[in-house]
Amino acid sequence: MSEWSLQTLLSGLHDKVQQSLAVSRQSFGHPGTKGDASEKAWLELLETYLPRRYQAATAHVVDSKDGVSQQMDIVIFDRQYTPLIFEHNDQLVIPAESVYAVFEAKQSINAGQVKYAQEKIESVRRLERTSMPIPWLNGVAAAKPLHHIIGGLLTFESDWKPPLGQPLVEALQVQPENVNKRLDIGCVASHGLFSCDDQGVVTISPQSKSATAFLLELIAKLQEIGTVPMIDIRAYAHWLAD
Repeated sequence: MSEWSLQTLLSGLHDKVQQSLAVSRQSFGHPGTKGDASEKAWLELLETYLPRRYQAATAHVVDSKDGVSQQMDIVIFDRQYTPLIFEHNDQLVIPAESVYAVFEAKQSINAGQVKYAQEKIESVRRLERTSMPIPWLNGVAAAKPLHHIIGGLLTFESDWKPPLGQPLVEALQVQPENVNKRLDIGCVASHGLFSCDDQGVVTISPQSKSATAFLLELIAKLQEIGTVPMIDIRAYAHWLAD
């Protein structure tokens, strides 16, 4: 019988992701190409290892008032109550109700990338979401309260020295009233994780297996959300009018 352990399996997962990110950085000289490769590596991780109820894709997010977000590198969404997944000019467009989380994926983290990610994530969180009562076997359940959309930044390395020091903490800090700009969780694959709680307190977690640690923490956060709200289809249908 071959010998194996859960520790070995989880370490192997991290090594696979880190190698993919490292190869993308070394193989492509053009910044845009490198960014695309980094985005692809993180998408492959999420598509492979997230539970099947979740889907991950590069997309714009839209609401029933015709609001639209900036293009997000990674949108994690659920189609259970949301049949309206559109494709326009090879771009995926996803209703805001179906979104659990959004991430930017870059090669390296710095103050500029943190600010850029904050602004893009804000463009999703400010969209309007509907929520309908949910019919079930014993009647109709109340409409689900809207959840906070998880937002974050995923990179391979850091431009700061030390990589997870005070400059990162200062860049991540936002006031509680600016919750739409908060980066809840992120990963610097070469060094560790970061998170920011509801009060704006930043936590830095150096970690040798950071991609794996990020994946497990993200799944835990998704479990806390439960399901997305049931979309009000009629709120979108009125756009069919002449």
